[in-house]
Amino acid sequence: MPTAFDNSFFSRKFLVGDSYHSAAVSPTARSGLLCSIQFYGRLFLGPVRWLCAKAAKGECTDAAWVYASTRVADLMEQAGCPLFIDGMDAIEAVEGPCVFVANHMSTLETFLLPGIIRPRRQVTFVVKKSLTTMPFFGAVMRSRRPITVTRTNPREDLADVLNGGNSLLQEGISLIVFPQSTRSRIFDEHHFNSIGIKLARKAGVPVVPIALKTDAWGKGKYVKELGPIRPGMPVRFQFGQPMPITGNGKEEHAAICHFIRSHLQRWEQEDGVNGEA
Repeated sequence: MPTAFDNSFFSRKFLVGDSYHSAAVSPTARSGLLCSIQFYGRLFLGPVRWLCAKAAKGECTDAAWVYASTRVADLMEQAGCPLFIDGMDAIEAVEGPCVFVANHMSTLETFLLPGIIRPRRQVTFVVKKSLTTMPFFGAVMRSRRPITVTRTNPREDLADVLNGGNSLLQEGISLIVFPQSTRSRIFDEHHFNSIGIKLARKAGVPVVPIALKTDAWGKGKYVKELGPIRPGMPVRFQFGQPMPITGNGKEEHAAICHFIRSHLQRWEQEDGVNGEA
């Protein structure tokens, strides 16, 4: 399977250079509630159903994964949420694999990052094990060969990530790591562990920081993955330059935290705060 872009293989949506900025978008529904209903209807009857059907047949290829990801991006734009993705040249700034380290704000980044990164390099996630056993979508996650963690035994999780992640990196497959314990609009460095740094150090690969603001897809009250869609709220991703790990990695970890924190602060000044804690 090719590791670089092939016109016949992947969607071109995010293969536009260093940045992708949505054209002017407007919501397809005026009210937030109606917008959310329309969005989830189109999501589950469209790319999610299509990709799950592919996975059930053992046909969830990288091309299918990327196609579904970019369709979700289209649906966010149709909902009136513009996308601003910058620094994508960093994805290809190193020849070999790397570890992408990002904050974790909503369900949206797990849908969008494959369409942004995979056309440029092979990649998978470090995810909760429960995501690989859930009905329908679990087959999709298993097809991606993710590294799974339980989040009940930190020592075992660390060993699984270091050993399994190192094996994938040696195969040339990059990893996306969300070091936060849970999704949150608030970036708390005390809950942002250094597991991505430890993995990159063990494998001898660089880390690429990602700051993201995806609260246009909110957290649900009863089902946290299915929160309100906020028309007019921008979706933002900023990739930083690769960082080789030197010494114990503390300086690199601090630099990643600063990178994420500074971008979130600037974006909140530009976009406003929606009031969700």
